[in-house]
Amino acid sequence: MQGKVILISDDKDFFEYIIPKLSLRKSDELFRYKFDEIPDKLHLFNSSLLIVNSENRQSQTLELLNAIKNAPIIVFGYNDDDNFKKQAYKNGMFAYFTLSTPDDIIEVQLLPALNYIDSLEKNKIYREMLVKNNLITKNNEVFLDFADMLDRELGKIHQTSYPATLVAISPNEKTKFLIQPNKIETIILNSVRKNDILMNYAPNKYFLLLHNTDLSKANRLWEKIQKKMPEGIYAGITYIGNKTRQQIVNEALNNLHTAMNSDTSTKNTCNIYSGSNFKFFRQEFNKKLEQIITPVFYQVQQTYNDKLFGMNIEQGFGEGYGVMYIKSRHAIGSFRITSPGFSTINIDIIYEVLHKNNQDNISETKRITLEPEELEAGLLQDLLEQFISEFKQQIKKITNLEENNEYT
Repeated sequence: MQGKVILISDDKDFFEYIIPKLSLRKSDELFRYKFDEIPDKLHLFNSSLLIVNSENRQSQTLELLNAIKNAPIIVFGYNDDDNFKKQAYKNGMFAYFTLSTPDDIIEVQLLPALNYIDSLEKNKIYREMLVKNNLITKNNEVFLDFADMLDRELGKIHQTSYPATLVAISPNEKTKFLIQPNKIETIILNSVRKNDILMNYAPNKYFLLLHNTDLSKANRLWEKIQKKMPEGIYAGITYIGNKTRQQIVNEALNNLHTAMNSDTSTKNTCNIYSGSNFKFFRQEFNKKLEQIITPVFYQVQQTYNDKLFGMNIEQGFGEGYGVMYIKSRHAIGSFRITSPGFSTINIDIIYEVLHKNNQDNISETKRITLEPEELEAGLLQDLLEQFISEFKQQIKKITNLEENNEYT
């Protein structure tokens, strides 16, 4: 299959240096561009392999990694800048080369990249066939507002007697930065029916709503999907029944992290046992506060603070509690985790919309109750990302009201 290889550099000598090392196939096409030419060429980059010379262009390289979601990108640097490499991998970089990278290593990295663009092209062709045969709609997509989407679909499900399941999907900590953006959703969308709904609740993490599907069918479908994922991803499946959205989401996430933690090499928990000794439980909760809650709060704050325009994340801790705030001009959200008793942990989430006249503010409150052993790093991170996502939806609604002059 024909593949496109795109070289991006402001230094012409880079092209002469890298081309002999590529060992391209006869059917591959080769293109060369400067960074200034990128905006006009973005439409060519889909299903292509990009090799980017980041010398004196690190910020532009990171911007490119953020902009391109369905193509493997190999970055070439002139030194081992660990901070830049870490940020580039977080943004979806496929591989990193320097002047000291041996030719055989370059070749080993190029082969899977070329195979991957072949896979993307095959997926594109397969998707066009599915649309042509009316198996999926042309605008079949990943929905970002999972809360509103679930509420709408649950209203339909609760009015019928048909079974339905929700699947929470995520890679583990080791593989989440190795999976190319959009790869998970491409494979899932090519494996489900046109009435199934895929929703994104965090980077590389999804909810999949399966209509008219019981647990047995959902498990069989997941086994088929998982075989198409070379890096390996995990799923937590729950039956919907007459449960509320929050109950369903919590069960799916709990099942997801049970699946992920079944591999002891990726387990990230702090053992806590329920008991009637309050002093013992408080000591164990404080241990969890130190080993899990505080690090996860810090990680999420560092990840999202620069990505939330017009919003700010703050956190605080005290004896027996930890709290994260997200604030904007018109709203405040709080995520407070406490140990109120002997054998439970409460997470209280409050969204407060502030009216311009500071009167009649609107608050929405919900509580999640967990057993101590259920609170582990992966689940807490998912709940915080869900909290941030729902807050952003609140801000979006306020913005729409302002545009329509309905916000007072």
